[in-house]
Amino acid sequence: MSISISIIGLGGMASTLAARALSGGNTVEVIGRDQAKAQELAAALGDGASAGIFGATPAGDLVILAVPYAGAVPIVAQYGEALAGKVVIDITNTSNAEATGLVTPDGTSGAQEIANAVPGNAQVVKAFNTVFGHVLAQGGSLDVLLAGDDAAAKQSVSALIESMGLRPLDAGSLQVARWLEGVGVLMISLAGHGVGDWNFSLGVNPAG
Repeated sequence: MSISISIIGLGGMASTLAARALSGGNTVEVIGRDQAKAQELAAALGDGASAGIFGATPAGDLVILAVPYAGAVPIVAQYGEALAGKVVIDITNTSNAEATGLVTPDGTSGAQEIANAVPGNAQVVKAFNTVFGHVLAQGGSLDVLLAGDDAAAKQSVSALIESMGLRPLDAGSLQVARWLEGVGVLMISLAGHGVGDWNFSLGVNPAG
């Protein structure tokens, strides 16, 4: 079954997620402040891709925030009620510049800040921040950790992940998003200390 997705952001991760979503038979709307660039990306992605209008109600049932952490809450606030009823997927990492910690206050996460900013009937799911975009672009199966408070929203995001040929792993409630963002810090630190030359992924292998 085709899933309708809107991606806010026009960078490398947005392009990679769009391409993998399209390969899974889904429809993708790409959205950015630069309308010409959005149209160029949609054309490059090919059939199933379209360019939306920044600030207008996204066409997709799932809305991926593929923007830097610093811009995520302001963008969500700008969209306001246009996100009503949507499942918003937060892929941001909140690492500090040195990859030694998180820039969010203790006890919260970027995903929870976004959840506080969306309309009350929108749901936020943390996902995709524990995979490097360039590794995702290589194809193949990877584990994607996700967290959220709404079971139906997580099921929808899991279906998207599976359609991309990836394995969704439910890490729990949105409170766990802080620790998923911590995994992002860990990955950046590992890569910065020579692990895999930035070409690796983290996953779960059941024992036995």
